[in-house]
Amino acid sequence: MIKEDFNRNWEFYKEGSNERTTVDLPHDAMIIEQRNPNMAEGNHNAYFPGGVYYYEKTFDVPLDWKDKHIEFEFESVYHNSKVYINNVEVGGRPNGYLPIHITANDHLKYGETNTIRVVADNSNLPNSRWYTGSGIYRPVYLYISNKHHIQHEGMKISTLSYDPAVIKVDTAHNGDDVHLEIIYDGKVIVEGRGDSTEITIPDAKLWSDETPNLYECRAILFKDDMIVDEKIEKFGICKIEWSPKGLFINGKETLLRGGCVHHDHGILGAATFNESEDRRVRKLKEAGYNAIRSSHNPASIAMLEACDKYGMYMMDETWDMWFESKNTHDYALHFMDWYKKDIESLVNRDFNHPCVIMYSIGNEVSEPKDEQGVNLAKEMVEYIHALDSNRAVTCGINLMIIFCSAAGIDWSGGGDAASEAEVMSSTKYNEMVPIWGAAMNRAGASPEADKLTSPVLDALDIAGYNYASSRYPLDGTDHPDRIVVGTETYTHEIYKNWEMVKKYPYLIGDFMWTSWDYLGEVGIGSWAYSGDTATMSAKPYPWLLAGPGAIDILGNMDAAGAYAGIVWGVRTEPYIGVRPVNQQGNIPIKAIWRDTNAKDSWSWKGCVGNDALIEVYADAASVKLFLNGELLEQKDIFECKAIFETKYAIGELVAVALDDNGNEISRSKLTSGTGNVQISIDSELEVINNGEIAYININLTDENGVVESNADQLLSVTVSGGELLAFGSANPRTEEQYHAGQFTTYYGKALAIVRKKEAGEMTIKVTGEGLKDTSKTLTVK
Repeated sequence: MIKEDFNRNWEFYKEGSNERTTVDLPHDAMIIEQRNPNMAEGNHNAYFPGGVYYYEKTFDVPLDWKDKHIEFEFESVYHNSKVYINNVEVGGRPNGYLPIHITANDHLKYGETNTIRVVADNSNLPNSRWYTGSGIYRPVYLYISNKHHIQHEGMKISTLSYDPAVIKVDTAHNGDDVHLEIIYDGKVIVEGRGDSTEITIPDAKLWSDETPNLYECRAILFKDDMIVDEKIEKFGICKIEWSPKGLFINGKETLLRGGCVHHDHGILGAATFNESEDRRVRKLKEAGYNAIRSSHNPASIAMLEACDKYGMYMMDETWDMWFESKNTHDYALHFMDWYKKDIESLVNRDFNHPCVIMYSIGNEVSEPKDEQGVNLAKEMVEYIHALDSNRAVTCGINLMIIFCSAAGIDWSGGGDAASEAEVMSSTKYNEMVPIWGAAMNRAGASPEADKLTSPVLDALDIAGYNYASSRYPLDGTDHPDRIVVGTETYTHEIYKNWEMVKKYPYLIGDFMWTSWDYLGEVGIGSWAYSGDTATMSAKPYPWLLAGPGAIDILGNMDAAGAYAGIVWGVRTEPYIGVRPVNQQGNIPIKAIWRDTNAKDSWSWKGCVGNDALIEVYADAASVKLFLNGELLEQKDIFECKAIFETKYAIGELVAVALDDNGNEISRSKLTSGTGNVQISIDSELEVINNGEIAYININLTDENGVVESNADQLLSVTVSGGELLAFGSANPRTEEQYHAGQFTTYYGKALAIVRKKEAGEMTIKVTGEGLKDTSKTLTVK
């Protein structure tokens, strides 16, 4: 089987427009649209409009393909897609997150030029509770094989045991016989034969979050004693077991340090590049996470491959809704006709990825309030087990939502964000935030909610709780056979939640909302000082980002991410976070999904003498805080945290963590920038291959690279010898556009994403008023 990249040179246009452009895939048609403040419920989708989008590509089909099997794979198209070959409709699907497989044999004109056209209809909004993107936002591939071939996704590799290591390989094909070779580090270590074969692997290297060892299985297909096809699949030897005693990976108890992740890539929109997914998973792993929940839709193949590579467990999720709509035009309209096909697509795609340890059949659905919904959940669990008996099934169940739905209470919120902001003062709103958050958690512990939700929770292999940590201590007694995972929790509750994860064997992990910030659902986790933010609902235009991410859309970890690392025990040095010093006299308007807006910065121009509130996180008994060598105060640590108040002064801020005996454990420091502010350009990769994208950090710093947090300004980026895919900052409230080449830094930081399609040099030039022009030349191989 030959796999060819089919992503170059597509003609793109929008219905109703005369403009046609040539684009390479993946491509997000929505991120370049002009945002519209008057969109109905536009806060969900960050006020981006939709449309009907067309992609066309011509390609030559050789005569000898007539004796081949030709298949196209569109990894994902958002959404309501239709695919045409030579003006004949050949496939598509309403789901915007799962693959479309097209067998093209009977639709091609051999020895001629052919045309393939894709229509993505995202005109009816709202259809999601977050930013979706539009169009062919994930890659497309062309597969060429013989008529007798191994089916695409036709190899299924299971781990039967880990001591000794035994795998089972099932191969679907239309040939005579299959010969199997197991390869590690480029060498064939064992062989097998047959359509369904058990193979013992000697001295096996197991796959886990700590040891992400990967093997290859090469299947060689014979027909009439001739080799007619060959296919290679990567896999890991990973045995997953679960019980009220815990989650065990290869016999070792495993606690999930999890984070929820939406599918968009910030300034790129929804466009999914391999390098983007690899970077995100790598940064999450470096931050201490060992698990991702793909909220609330299937992860990309590139993300699964990155999780396999780095050792990151995956809870792969299906949908945000079942047959009851959360938005006017959402997937509930298609659910009953498509849910079994969706499940089959998900399982077939995920099967060989060792990172996938469980499937989730939904998020905060209200249908299990009655027998029909519970029966549907049971049916889906059984169907997944029939397709894949090796993984667990869970679901993100919000106990309060089901309880309210059963009582006929509208739990979905709604209302106009702007009008709410006008009637609620920031002080009143700040008083209400913790009350709202705690109410959802308390509701889960009520006997009524427990009784109502138990039928669906007990139908799952692992009960998933959204914002119901109050139930954790109760379930050991009330439901001794239940296994629980926190599918969605507040970042600021990580300490108490993790203490319970360590204490209760049946509680296998915690997934915070969220580990990475995202577009849409605007402002739900943003602290700000503007008057339009005092509302529980998502915020009005020009809000753009959600704001609850422990890592921002540029990939920079914030205080919440550092706090989690301290709590998990994977970060050893103290973290120093400083609330914005440039907001003297202003009261921040808080958010339910964020407990702090502290930055790891002690460089605030023009703020000498301003009040400074400093948060220090450490796994220690106490901490000393020094400013310019002078001890400010020593404080005891409570729940890995201590709070200090002082006046801002230029210099060096040092935190020293101490044990119970007053001995130093570790220290960290922040310094102020000195001299004039300048533009700093830093490529994250030293070696860039042609066709790959590169991330370039563009910051305002001093001559030593210290980022200045209070000198933001508009910067312009141009690229010669390559292309600028996106440029922007993590500002959650802006009218600037990521594709325009101009953007204002946010707390001194911005990011450019560039690409060069051939070998050679590429130069990035950055300019800003009153700043020295700065450029950097990269070599692309």
